[in-house]
Amino acid sequence: MLGLPKTSLRLMVNVYWKVFPAVKQELDYWKKRAATIPDQELQTQALASLETKRFHCQGGAVYALLAGDKWREAIRFIVAYQTISDYLDNLCDRSTSLDPDDFRLLHQSMVDALVPENDMQDYYRLRDERADHSYLTDLVQTCRKIISTLDNYEEIYDHLLRLNQLYCDLQVHKHVRPEERIPRLQKWYQEECGGQAKLSWYEFSAAAGSTLGIFCLVSYSLGRRIPAELAERIRRGYFPYMQGLHILLDYYIDQQEDIEEADLNFCSFYDNQAYMRSRLAFFIEQANNQTRNLPDPRFHEMVQQGLIGLYLGDPKASKLSGGQKMTKQLLRISGGSTWFFHWNTKVYYRLKRIN
Repeated sequence: MLGLPKTSLRLMVNVYWKVFPAVKQELDYWKKRAATIPDQELQTQALASLETKRFHCQGGAVYALLAGDKWREAIRFIVAYQTISDYLDNLCDRSTSLDPDDFRLLHQSMVDALVPENDMQDYYRLRDERADHSYLTDLVQTCRKIISTLDNYEEIYDHLLRLNQLYCDLQVHKHVRPEERIPRLQKWYQEECGGQAKLSWYEFSAAAGSTLGIFCLVSYSLGRRIPAELAERIRRGYFPYMQGLHILLDYYIDQQEDIEEADLNFCSFYDNQAYMRSRLAFFIEQANNQTRNLPDPRFHEMVQQGLIGLYLGDPKASKLSGGQKMTKQLLRISGGSTWFFHWNTKVYYRLKRIN
């Protein structure tokens, strides 16, 4: 695609001067909307998700560069969709409910965000907190407006819904009563994979927890009409390895926080640090192989290297037991632009701390 950055430096220039300002504008709008939510618990979780997880929107919005002249529309979709995801994750993580039917109904909003013809629902029907001043439905409607403009919606529909289904299933299973979580996730894994995959149940679960494939499909579709064969190639290019790498890195740096909050962390199921390191290296290798089969392979390669550099450049990574050794080895395996993104991230956090 014309206009896509071909070097890591050019990508970062686009990110800092084009993507991030537009993301900030969108997030500022949703922050103002969240502040009007009448129910105190819903407002607290909405504002917290926007404040503490804003980097999810910033990272995901890099895919807007695939949308060409419609990059602003892509950012509007990505921010709204990711904000739904982060908001519901907060509601379920810090939930006053442990009802899987409640979690399923909440996440129906993410399905409806991708299917404009679906009827809107009362997504809070199964919980006590309900008054949100149309915050969640406005997020859904924002996504639907962008989706309804796609010329090749039929070609990407099945792939969007498949990735979304996996994401929503994961969110339901991982937020129920603590004693039910692992059995439900293992049963789900067997139903989906039949034990034939090269992934463990917790690695499969991690791969389901990323929205990157959806962002990639929608952004490409805004920029040009992509045929069904290419849409399938993109989905396979992102699930499971690219998405799995994304979420495993996210869980890796959050290990200490999740222990303190008693949250499920998929990295805790590796037998030891050496085995975890070998599996992360496997995901890096497989993701590399998959991105070579995608259009604009250099862009996707830089996104993958950016993920690794970004997460391992977070101060939380160096504070983990064995964190510095893990970081050096994974950066060495990844090579290329990963070091550039890593040091860029470290400088960003250093400047942020000074400010």
